[in-house]
Amino acid sequence: MPIISDPQRFNVDDLYVDLRTSLGLPVYLKCEGFNFAGSVKLKAAVAMIEAAEEQGLLDLTYITLDTPLGRLMLVASARGLLRVAYEREGHEVVLERLANVVSPRILHTPQRLDVVRRQIDEYFEGDRRTFDLQLDLHLAKGFRRVVLDHLLDIHYGETQSYAQVADAAGNPRAVRAVGTACATNPLPVVLPCHRVIRSDGKIGEYVGGAEAKQKLLALESQ
Repeated sequence: MPIISDPQRFNVDDLYVDLRTSLGLPVYLKCEGFNFAGSVKLKAAVAMIEAAEEQGLLDLTYITLDTPLGRLMLVASARGLLRVAYEREGHEVVLERLANVVSPRILHTPQRLDVVRRQIDEYFEGDRRTFDLQLDLHLAKGFRRVVLDHLLDIHYGETQSYAQVADAAGNPRAVRAVGTACATNPLPVVLPCHRVIRSDGKIGEYVGGAEAKQKLLALESQ
C-alpha cells in the first residue's frame, strides 16, 4: 500500500503511476502540503483525484483541524462522518487501521469536509451546541452502538454517570461496558462521551485525555 507522507520522500512519478493504475485497487495517499501547480503529471494526478471523487471511487477522505484541544483528524465516508481522532491516538495509526478495516482508498480532500470543519469550529467558539451532520456509525456494533446512540440524548451542559447511561441503554449492570464504549467512541466531541462521568463526580477517563475532557466540560458550562 503506497503511503506518501514526507515531502522529502515525495516522488511525482510514483504518485502519478499509483493514481493512474490503482484507483480501483488499494491506494492510500497522503497528499496534504504538496504544491500541484508546477507539473503536468501532478495536474493530471489532481484531475484523477477529482474524477475518482465524482465517480465514487474514493471511499474515505480526511482532513486535520487545529482546535483548542490540539489537532483533530476528521475522516468521512460517502455515508457521513466516520471518525474523529485526537492527535494522541496517532493519526497515521488511525488511517492505517481504517485502511485495513474499511477501505484503503483514502485521500486528503478538504473540500468534502468543509461543513464538518465549520461546525466543529463553531462549537469550540461557543456558537454551536448541537451538530447537524450525517454520521457513519458502522464502526460501532451491538451494545456499544446502543450506548453511542444514547450519547446524543445527553444535552449540551449536562452530564450523566456511567451507571445512568448503562440503565438508559437497557443493561444497568453494564457500567464497565459503557466505559469501554465511551473509550472506543469513533466520534468524540460530535458524539459527546465527554459528558459521561463517574458516579462520584470525578470526570473519569477519556480518549482525548483527562485535560481535554475537562476543557470540553468547562466550555459547555459557560
